[in-house]
Amino acid sequence: MKQHHHYDALIIGSGAAGLTMALHLSQNARVAVLSKRALKSGSTWLAQGGIAAVLDTTDSTQAHMQDTMSAGGNLSHPDAVEFTVSHGKESIEWLIQQGVHFTQDSDDYHLTKEGGHSHRRIIHSADATGKALQSTLIERAIASPNIDLYEDHIAVDLITRRKLGLAHNRCVGAYILNEKTGHVEVFQAPHVVLATGGASKAYLYTSNSDGATGDGIAMAWRAGCRVGNMEFNQFHPTCLYHPQAKSFLITEAVRGEGGKLILPNGKPFMHKFDKRGELAPRDIVARAIDHEMKRLGCDCLFLDISHKPAEFVRSHFPTIYKRCLKLGIDITKEPIPVVPAAHYTCGGIVTDEKGRTDIAGLYAIGETSFTGLHGANRLASNSLLECLVYAKSASQDVFNSLTTPLDESIIPAWDETQVTDSDEDVIISHNWDEIRRFMWDYVGIVRTDKRLQRAKHRIDLLHQEISEYYSHYKISNDLLELRNLAVVADLIIRSAMLRQESRGLHYTLDYPDLGPEALDTILTPINFAWN
Repeated sequence: MKQHHHYDALIIGSGAAGLTMALHLSQNARVAVLSKRALKSGSTWLAQGGIAAVLDTTDSTQAHMQDTMSAGGNLSHPDAVEFTVSHGKESIEWLIQQGVHFTQDSDDYHLTKEGGHSHRRIIHSADATGKALQSTLIERAIASPNIDLYEDHIAVDLITRRKLGLAHNRCVGAYILNEKTGHVEVFQAPHVVLATGGASKAYLYTSNSDGATGDGIAMAWRAGCRVGNMEFNQFHPTCLYHPQAKSFLITEAVRGEGGKLILPNGKPFMHKFDKRGELAPRDIVARAIDHEMKRLGCDCLFLDISHKPAEFVRSHFPTIYKRCLKLGIDITKEPIPVVPAAHYTCGGIVTDEKGRTDIAGLYAIGETSFTGLHGANRLASNSLLECLVYAKSASQDVFNSLTTPLDESIIPAWDETQVTDSDEDVIISHNWDEIRRFMWDYVGIVRTDKRLQRAKHRIDLLHQEISEYYSHYKISNDLLELRNLAVVADLIIRSAMLRQESRGLHYTLDYPDLGPEALDTILTPINFAWN
């Protein structure tokens, strides 16, 4: 088995961002795309709603920008918003060229409306847009002679010249655990791209796949990159509440097409919290549901679209209809039980509009990055758009530096001589569970100083335990994810403690009002080193 691989570009992550960049790069470069599980296992595959883009003549780039800024609590960076929104139409056209089939209405594409949007601008493929997008991109990547796809390969850590004790710091590759062999391999490349998604698995309840453990954010932090706005964790208001419905999201488009949120007694309540009702931004809807659940002491609330014609419901939401029906819920006749769940990480690795991080040769794109687009709360369906726009922008920057020679420094093989096989894996599962529970209880939808202090105390103790375990035993997927989750949880807690106001997704009872200025929370490794 080959232990040392060489590529022009190494892309860690196989979702919309990673595959889009790989396809753009494959025209001129040899590319490796790593997926820590199956290619279809990430968050992109699960995306239901669609992609926000200005495609209708009654809509405008300015309106999309304003909606994004408003949803973002006026913390979104205007330049990032304009850059992303202005490239929306061309991104959709590129996807259509790749073969993605979007839902049509008569002779044109059907556009739906979601919370926070002033126009219908969500292009979609029924209610399984992510699946349609990613399956197409995977097919195109498999067909490309310049792209090598590696499943069951999980990144351990980035390799930089500084870590090798050399001058002129630059990212030169990564150590990768090949789960098929159990061995760590070296992937060497002058351009390394983190497209690893978010960190919502830090919470007990999440709509994300099991792999959303913040790996890229943690690795970049350990390598010396800044992170920004990690306190802004978006909780999707409506995940299906059922013991057999793990991580199943009820798309915002259900509310966009007339679905009503109701209490167990059947009464609507969103009008009491926001004049936009069900179409208020996600942070407002999630807090409203959380408030009513706590007030009533109930396990869930309900989303009702049964007042719409049955054929309309089945045709617009076939995936949701079939999934719920398997669980004994006919959404054409009865409401859907729902709860909020961690859904999206608005912060991440600080980048510019080309996806460049603080380390030369290292890029971050998609949910793992902090571009400034989302501010204090992501506008619905802007996430896939960001993946597409920044993947193309970053690929163009890599093209301009493809002449950068492969670093000839000798990268040592992974050393396992000082570690042993673990007979205490229960520690991993216990610590994983503890992190997710106290993050949900203390760093969730509503926060206080006391809750955050409790969380900080616990993560400090757990970090010591995890670091000791990591130093003595052979690594595994579960251990690597736990190690990364601990880093990300700490970054979220530290960021939340620094923000003494309530803005967007960060709501604290101790500081319920907006601060005088809209400022980012930027953490720098030299001050918060966890190396």
